[in-house]
Amino acid sequence: MAQNNYNASNIQILEGLEAVRKRPGMYIGSTGIKGLHHLVWEIVDNSIDEALAGYATHIELTILKDNLIKVVDDGRGIPVDNHPKTGRPAVETILTTLHAGGKFDGASYKVSGGLHGVGASVVNALSSFFDVEIHRDGKKYRQTYAYGTPITELIEEGNSDSHGSTVTFLADKDVFTESQTYDFETLRVRVQQLAFLNKGIKLTITDERAATPVEFVYQYEGGLVEYVNFLVGNRTKLTKEVMYVEKEADGVTYEMALQYFDSYSTNLFSFANNIPTHEGGMHEDGFKLALTRIINSYGKANNIFKKDDSLIGEDVREGLTAIISIKHPDPQFEGQTKTKLGNPEVRQMTSQLAGEFLERYFAENPQDAKVIVEKSLNAMYARIAARKARDATRRKSPLDALGFASKLADCRAKDPAVSELYIVEGDSAGGSAKQGRESEYQAILPLRGKVLNVEKARLDKIYANKEILSLIQALGTGIGEEFNPESIRYHKVVIMTDADIDGAHIRTLLLTFFFRYMRPLIEKGYIYMAQPPLYKVQQGKNIQYLYDDEALENTLKEMGGRPSIQRYKGLGEMNPDQLWETTMDPDTRTLLQITLNDAMDADQVFSMLMGEEVEPRKEFIQQNAIYASNIDV
Repeated sequence: MAQNNYNASNIQILEGLEAVRKRPGMYIGSTGIKGLHHLVWEIVDNSIDEALAGYATHIELTILKDNLIKVVDDGRGIPVDNHPKTGRPAVETILTTLHAGGKFDGASYKVSGGLHGVGASVVNALSSFFDVEIHRDGKKYRQTYAYGTPITELIEEGNSDSHGSTVTFLADKDVFTESQTYDFETLRVRVQQLAFLNKGIKLTITDERAATPVEFVYQYEGGLVEYVNFLVGNRTKLTKEVMYVEKEADGVTYEMALQYFDSYSTNLFSFANNIPTHEGGMHEDGFKLALTRIINSYGKANNIFKKDDSLIGEDVREGLTAIISIKHPDPQFEGQTKTKLGNPEVRQMTSQLAGEFLERYFAENPQDAKVIVEKSLNAMYARIAARKARDATRRKSPLDALGFASKLADCRAKDPAVSELYIVEGDSAGGSAKQGRESEYQAILPLRGKVLNVEKARLDKIYANKEILSLIQALGTGIGEEFNPESIRYHKVVIMTDADIDGAHIRTLLLTFFFRYMRPLIEKGYIYMAQPPLYKVQQGKNIQYLYDDEALENTLKEMGGRPSIQRYKGLGEMNPDQLWETTMDPDTRTLLQITLNDAMDADQVFSMLMGEEVEPRKEFIQQNAIYASNIDV
């Protein structure tokens, strides 16, 4: 029996940035694509903080060849004098020590996104090359690092008539093993968002990896007002202007912008110190309370309500696009991911400020106020009708209501973590999937006909649609005010449709439904798309399933001769064994996980593709027709 000698000699003390290199995920969330991009924001956020403090006006982000990142600002420049405790230059102390920076004394920076003080040092630790160039006090300085350790001293390189800091780094390929390639669109969207959230600051993003560099410059003097206009786009506006208020109270800056448009969806986005608070928090709660309170109060006071009318939150938010942004000197974020704001005083102040503003706006703009109240009332009537429709379905027998008898072929497993639901197009494919599946953990739900376009429907219409109702009941989460993502019966919900135009349309309809009514399921990573093959190529006993025309072309070159080629027009053409082997077997299948890298972009795309406005959709098709492929003529 081995000796279990556990004593002081077993206790490791990680010096400097060793802890970051040992457990990088603790500091940046993951070492995948998301963590790679997080490195960029740690450096950009430092420059934004410098701008918010009033010292920088222009921030430039460049992706250099070989995926080096360069961030330049025209701020004060990182301090270079020796730190009194370390005896080393302040810039070196900042870049080699966790929780070292100018964010903690409450004087150097009033507000900051990088409040943990680990940003630049963590990026340095996880980079194989890290170079900082500083222009300050008429001089130019430089220091270079590798894996968090200085490989040069801080060098004075001469005189300079400019000011600011330039950071250039290369992510360590031994840490970021999945990929070291940055997605330009991911970076561009966030840069534009930062420009909206910080009015007047100029941000430039450039991609130099291609033969012809791509550059975007963003600067919005209107800030959140321009942001809301951007999000609403070409949709029909119900209020004549964007409602906007900005106020400072107790050292906290509050900004709110909102507008109603002709839609059944709600788009409410909140930020704290430029950080997206996806899970909301006190600032979002305060705004929602004020909105519900003021609209109810106005409706009653102006005799727009009937006797028993009473609006709830989801009624008054129908058709709303709103952004709440606060800048707080000491934000308390819940969880390491900083997705929910927990400062209790913020809720009361946001509610008070929003309430005062809305009350004043409604008094000065009675026509807008009436439109908003009437839209909210229509949402209330639809909600009541939806409840009646839902209750009616519950009065049926459990088997009929859940669709178990006629539609859902459930799996035997009861643990959602291992259970999978395949949403299949049509009875033919549904039959093959039922025969080919692993019934222990794979459930099959065939859908008949086109799914309802929920972009153009309220909840009462949704409850009247049998296909959507079957899906809601199979998932077990409920919908609307009853929606509970924790009640989901499957942690993998796989959309499996034909690889043709009809299949793509059904996928889009289903994704629109999930995005509008069950968005947390996407955020939790539960929604997937299956990738059925387009071709079966066989030469003797050599059988290959191929997923696009390029793969077919390459395979035919490799095989030579005259192999037989089968083009699958639909899943129903595959026998159960083929469907299992190509599309459902966890060992061989390809699933695409649906993510929400940017909910705002997704909202615009769904509204444009599935909404009432024809002209934006027509323009999109004209601009993107060149990229279309696999179109069945």
